[in-house]
Amino acid sequence: MASAHTVDVVVVGAGQAGLSGAYHLRRVGLEPDRDFVVLDHAPRPGGAWQFRWPSLTYGKVHGMHALPGMELTGADDSRPSSEVIGEYFDAYERTFDLRVHRPVEVSAVREGDEGRLLVETSEGTYATRALINATGTWDRPFWPRYPGQETFRGRQLHTANYPGPDGFAGQRVVVVGGGASGTQHLMEIAEVAAETYWVTRRPPVFRDGPFGADQGRAAVAMVEERVRRGLPPQSVVSVTGLPLTDAVRRARENGVLDRLPMFDRITPTGVVWDDGRTVEADVILWATGFRAAIDHLAPLKLREPGGGIRVEGTRAARDERIHLVGYGPSASTIGANRAGRAAVRAITRLLDEPDMETGTGSGAHAEFSPAVV
Repeated sequence: MASAHTVDVVVVGAGQAGLSGAYHLRRVGLEPDRDFVVLDHAPRPGGAWQFRWPSLTYGKVHGMHALPGMELTGADDSRPSSEVIGEYFDAYERTFDLRVHRPVEVSAVREGDEGRLLVETSEGTYATRALINATGTWDRPFWPRYPGQETFRGRQLHTANYPGPDGFAGQRVVVVGGGASGTQHLMEIAEVAAETYWVTRRPPVFRDGPFGADQGRAAVAMVEERVRRGLPPQSVVSVTGLPLTDAVRRARENGVLDRLPMFDRITPTGVVWDDGRTVEADVILWATGFRAAIDHLAPLKLREPGGGIRVEGTRAARDERIHLVGYGPSASTIGANRAGRAAVRAITRLLDEPDMETGTGSGAHAEFSPAVV
């Protein structure tokens, strides 16, 4: 503790959820680099968006909700989303003077002295009264394991390192995964590949018609129920179905989205099913999603027997100092905004309690007053 930097709040992650939390910390009167610090492992602003493939233009992004206090206007739909959103996040950080530290790796969060948490990072250790964890999922791509996978002589890659369609020209490609990323990859690759095959564990569910507030609340409630029970969260998208856009309709009519059931094993030259069906392939693209990047919280033993962290609102049920935003039901962009605000409301109440080290509260009483920047 003696060599640690002492702050009231540490925010880990500067994507949508982390920036929302930092914005609301500013609004209650806390000062960056004095009262709180924002740590981000990425090399530049943009959260996970900065790592998206170039062909994912801003016009193809569904449901990007503006950060609190600053709209994203005048964006060119034809530009890569990584550039548009990266520039927007950069402007946001500067406008509200959030002073994000990057690149900073957070290796572990441990119990400290006098009720504080110790956040161990590549730039030193922080002793904090509360933690907003906004690390998302991008750093933990999920790779399923199938018999023979290590024998495949072609290329295997994940959505996390998908380069765009140009690298698949003339190749035979198996795309695994029934989510939005899998269908987007498949429709792009089909235009340049020799052959494409779509493989999913379950038959895909396409959603026709508008997706309104009632459907959204129902989908979020399903994810929230898992988190409340301490199970690993599912993405909101996984329970909403795939939107039946004009592009998806064309792809279905052209046979691009003809789905095959999950194969049983992988061979050096492709994939096979137990019924004798075989597919020769040059590439297997795993569009199989991501898991929450929360390994640095392991020393606190927050996980439940079901494998997830039980969350009440944004607060970890086992530790009121820990708030998870952008986790489970708040993984959407609008959900992350709301979670950032809710976490700061709860943390404000916590900080008003006497600090075991100083015997005083933080003095952050100006709950959601006009912006102080």
